[in-house]
Amino acid sequence: MSEQELVSCAREGGNQGCNGGLMDNAFEWIVENGGVDSEKQYQYKASFDDCKTRKTLLHIASIDGFNDVPSNDETALKKAVSQQPVSVAIEADQRSFQLYGGGVYHAEDCGTQLDHGVLVVGYGIDHNSSNVIIPGATKKYWKIKNSWSEQWGEGGYIRIARDVESPSGMCGVAEMASYPEKTKL
Repeated sequence: MSEQELVSCAREGGNQGCNGGLMDNAFEWIVENGGVDSEKQYQYKASFDDCKTRKTLLHIASIDGFNDVPSNDETALKKAVSQQPVSVAIEADQRSFQLYGGGVYHAEDCGTQLDHGVLVVGYGIDHNSSNVIIPGATKKYWKIKNSWSEQWGEGGYIRIARDVESPSGMCGVAEMASYPEKTKL
């Protein structure tokens, strides 16, 4: 689905294009717009652009609404992710996050100043202890799709430590999560 359409067109819903926004606002815009286009129809430019209104009519998917996952509850997040990908906000401004190249990410300086939207697509346990960035850190992880290209991280994905001591999760992953309901393709 087209990220660029949301960047360029969902500003009417309170989002600010490349300057950020909220997943719930994007979901509300998709409902009001009657759907969202494909990446092929409305290609990602990684920059702000005027909304191409005629392209917003070529819907490949629509949703009836969205659900918020209870805040600060990794168990509830895991339950939601077991059913479908879940949009989350995280803190991504730390250098260690931005330079992530692989392994289970566990960084003490990654807090809860939420500044980036990503997609949790799964979870698991890393059975290879050499893939854990900090020795002794959890091997449980969230698999997260980022939007910073396939050259970043593990082919565009990051594995962030799961079930950490903080109720908000590593980098705030459990603070603000939501997912669409009744997606129609």
